[in-house]
Amino acid sequence: MFDPREKIALFIDGANLYATSKALGFDIDYKRLLQEFQSKGYLLRAFYYTALIEDQEYSSIRPLIDWLDYNGYKVVTKPTKEFFDSSGRRKIKANMDIELAVDAMEIADHIDHLVLFSGDGDFRRLVEAIQRRGKKVSVISTLQTQPPMIADDLRRQADHFVDLSTLQAKIGRDPAERAARMAEREAQRRQHTPDYEEDEFDDDV
Repeated sequence: MFDPREKIALFIDGANLYATSKALGFDIDYKRLLQEFQSKGYLLRAFYYTALIEDQEYSSIRPLIDWLDYNGYKVVTKPTKEFFDSSGRRKIKANMDIELAVDAMEIADHIDHLVLFSGDGDFRRLVEAIQRRGKKVSVISTLQTQPPMIADDLRRQADHFVDLSTLQAKIGRDPAERAARMAEREAQRRQHTPDYEEDEFDDDV
């Protein structure tokens, strides 16, 4: 499936990959993911796409975005759009399909193999267009969930389909490591909390 002489580009639909790995019951270790595909050929680029809610004071995804940005990924973000449906309910729209498709078409002539981490059927035409340029396309998602996370027409269009579940041992995060990291973060937070914080506004003053 992979040739070590190939130039490879990864295109990661962040929200889709997150949902897929969660459905399979494991977290992605993005450092191991990068290493896994660096071992398969010449990894030219690794793109990660996600939308961000702008008005949030703290976004839980921000530490991941910052880490990816400094560790070999090209991160592409855009703000979410807020609107109200016909019933007056607040909705958040976050779609990165166009950004991913434009970048894939631009890089297509410089690579041999495009690896798409998404099960979104909207990408079928993109995969077809990349293939018409003589490039190989692998799609990574899963059939192990009910319903499957990958659209059938996207799976059939791809040159190769890789079930994410088969990569868990190679790119999954060790649960013990995650627990240790969370404990370390909590310890750092406590260490940087000033001693006077609780009694700073003492009524007796």
